[in-house]
Amino acid sequence: MSSQFDHVSVIKKSNVYFGGLCVSHTVQFEDGTKKTLGVILPTNQPLRFETHVPERMEIISGECRVKIADSAEDELFRAGQSFYVPGNSTFTIESDDVLDYVCHLEG
Repeated sequence: MSSQFDHVSVIKKSNVYFGGLCVSHTVQFEDGTKKTLGVILPTNQPLRFETHVPERMEIISGECRVKIADSAEDELFRAGQSFYVPGNSTFTIESDDVLDYVCHLEG
């Protein structure tokens, strides 16, 4: 797994969610695909996100608990792992530590 992306454009304006608990930047590749690179700060309660397109969340550092849509249980994901969220769905995520991630927008 590469530690960097080459030959990309980065949108300068950040995406800020939940009062700054989640901040990301959009990266656009030459083929038109997009990803976001972000960080989630430690949270006291789950952060709820809505997806419009399918997303694969790759955890770069830290660990988090995730509940996708109406799942009964949350799952633990650590650095080096990823999880998939269908388009037009929701997920909640929480972490006790700083979490670095890459969101692969797959739609």
